[in-house]
Amino acid sequence: MFRQPAAHLRRLVSPLLKRGGIRSRTTTAEQNFKSAFDYKPFWNSGRVLLFSAATGTTTYYYGANDETPRFQLPWRRTPGPQYASKREMERAIEELRETLGEDAISTDDEDLHRHGYSEWSSINIDQLPVAVAYPKSTEEVAELAKVCYKHKIPMIPYSGGSSLEANFSAPYGGMSIDFTFMDQIVALHADDMDVVVQPSVPWMSLNDQIKESGLFFPVDPGPSARIGGMVGTSCSGTNAVRYGTMKDWVINLTVVLADGTVIKTRRRPRKSSAGYNLTNLFIGSEGTLGIVTEITLKLAVVPQETSVAVVTFPTIRDAAAAASRVLRTGVPVAAMEIMDDVQMSVINRAGSTTKKWKEVPTMFFKFSGTKAGVQENIKNVQAIARAHKSGDFEFAMNPEEQKTLWSARKESLWSMMALRREGDEVWSTDVAVPISRLPDIIVEISKKEMDDLGLFASILGHIGDGNFHESIMYNSKDPKERAAVEKCVHDMVDRALEMDGTCTGEHGIGLGKKASLQKELGLDTINVMRSIKGALDPYWLMNPGKIMDALD
Repeated sequence: MFRQPAAHLRRLVSPLLKRGGIRSRTTTAEQNFKSAFDYKPFWNSGRVLLFSAATGTTTYYYGANDETPRFQLPWRRTPGPQYASKREMERAIEELRETLGEDAISTDDEDLHRHGYSEWSSINIDQLPVAVAYPKSTEEVAELAKVCYKHKIPMIPYSGGSSLEANFSAPYGGMSIDFTFMDQIVALHADDMDVVVQPSVPWMSLNDQIKESGLFFPVDPGPSARIGGMVGTSCSGTNAVRYGTMKDWVINLTVVLADGTVIKTRRRPRKSSAGYNLTNLFIGSEGTLGIVTEITLKLAVVPQETSVAVVTFPTIRDAAAAASRVLRTGVPVAAMEIMDDVQMSVINRAGSTTKKWKEVPTMFFKFSGTKAGVQENIKNVQAIARAHKSGDFEFAMNPEEQKTLWSARKESLWSMMALRREGDEVWSTDVAVPISRLPDIIVEISKKEMDDLGLFASILGHIGDGNFHESIMYNSKDPKERAAVEKCVHDMVDRALEMDGTCTGEHGIGLGKKASLQKELGLDTINVMRSIKGALDPYWLMNPGKIMDALD
């Protein structure tokens, strides 16, 4: 169980009170309760002055001599996390099989490898989970957590398995919790425009299942993404310029905490000012604070009309300038994406679309609204594009043409993966910067450095919100090649931070970007995050090693 807050507070405060010359008295909870109704003032003006002088002297001494970060965490002075031995893990597996059934826990080698290694990830490690659990309900997840908590076994949530920063890897072994059997729509509230889902529901499947309601879920990352993982990384997609990111579309969460406690972060109305915003605390936490088992999502009305346009430009800078102008003039686009000449070449070489594309920087637009509004917006974007040296401007006249024109953007990563030779890997990563700095980081820094690699390296991104991706194909068995790619990626991240940007716009931190996160936010801010995690997960069992480590 968690520490009692009152007792924990006394442990923290007692040494300070003793240094100030005042003794602390330990009382029972019953005495504390009684004293709240039978109050006798302890403090008078003399004691206040004496305490102020003592604590002021103490504070000055420590402030003048302490060179550590200002935000100090008492629990950081304890040894790092201690996890279950192999024998303890085996006992826990037997206990869980008795509780949940033999087929609920797998120790098959192939299963373990699939849950600890990913060809999508920018980083992989040698360690695999010791077992994989397949719960079917929130109650079963809570039982899993109770047993893991008792035996000090790490718990790693696994949703679609398509994360890119080793977000579901198992650096300390432990139990991978796979939500394959928690893939249901629990309730659709069409009149309220929301839906309750389990974590393994794919976003594309969700939209297929609810389309008859005239509603849809607008966050659209890669096609393999599932809702649980989307919550974990606070992802976005091509629709972000109009609809925002995952955190804008989650109403509440059901979460299993480290000790098996089940909480709901809030009720179902669209707005609430009741207490802390726990929903947003868990979104983007990558399973390090708790295991999300149900999600209530907002839905949007399917637009009356949609269309797609594809525009070519002579240079990335021309395309970026056009994008900036579209935003500044307030043209309501639903999506605005960019792919460079290399990425367009990748699409052609992979043959993953029916259309042959010009191998030049290309922008992809989505429009939605009324029929008249969409036509007007297309005309406005076409005029802006012409003013910025655009070449071809194609727009869809019907749904079939929309699919064709958007297919290159949809197939971008898959096309790169399809061109791999034996031993090749694709490093896909992202950063985000203020929109005005996007041309600088793409053109003057990242594009040049990627070209200097002499490798197949492309740029694509959500140019409408300053988020872009690098995809670099390299030989994973060549240490020099790997080192050169790492340097290129780290340089891109550092430049983004210099521009007041972020090390990740939507992929998350995982294992791969912990050092960059500390550069971005500073150690004091990381220590606040550690404090929150330590309060919810005192044994660091929830997806340990991700976002930050227990100790520096």
